[in-house]
Amino acid sequence: MMELTHDTAHPTGLPSELDSAQAKLVYFYLETTDGATATDLQESLQLPKLAILSVLNSLSSQGFIEQIDAEYVPTDSIRA
Repeated sequence: MMELTHDTAHPTGLPSELDSAQAKLVYFYLETTDGATATDLQESLQLPKLAILSVLNSLSSQGFIEQIDAEYVPTDSIRA
């Protein structure tokens, strides 16, 4: 049986201002995939669409992500 371990430190690139577990999950997903649609997030993360849209709105209003066409991507200012 494989033992799962995890590092409790903040992953590189994850903004320390994010408090919600859902916000961290969505941001980390967008960071690792270089962007996704709300439907992609819903299907991959198995979260309700309303929760995804709420998190995306919050991340966007805080300047962590931006919407380009139908896709959400981390902002360049956060990546730098």
